[in-house]
Amino acid sequence: MPDSARVWIYQASRPFTQEEKELITSRMTAFCNQWNTHGNLMPTSFDIKYDQFIILSVDESKLGASGCSIDSSVRTLRELDEVLQVNLLDQGKISFVNQDEITISNLAKIKAFIQEGQLTETTKVFNPMIQRKEDLNSKWLIPASESWLSRYFSN
Repeated sequence: MPDSARVWIYQASRPFTQEEKELITSRMTAFCNQWNTHGNLMPTSFDIKYDQFIILSVDESKLGASGCSIDSSVRTLRELDEVLQVNLLDQGKISFVNQDEITISNLAKIKAFIQEGQLTETTKVFNPMIQRKEDLNSKWLIPASESWLSRYFSN
């Protein structure tokens, strides 16, 4: 996929097992091989990162994803979520790297992580708002001080 490809990131509430990654790969490959908008196949790809994130991408340079095509991708992820029970579609999760492990939590627990020192201004957090493949390298994993979480740290 080119750097300009649009991406959607789905984060699981726990790491995938090897068997689950094989299931994800099988279902996502089948989905990408038939994903279309208004009957035209779209150039698509997916990746599993950190054993916990599914990244779906589409090259919109020649053909943009329509609302119906995006809905079909969400249906596929919902089906995977029903099988795996990992809350892929819950957008209220916050993910960060703590001592080389990924911690995924909800907002209600973030203040406790900060008070305990597990989440600091320099802690790397995953930015779920990125929309382009090029941003995966520079804007996906950023210090908490550069994210919306900065409001929780005293200046």
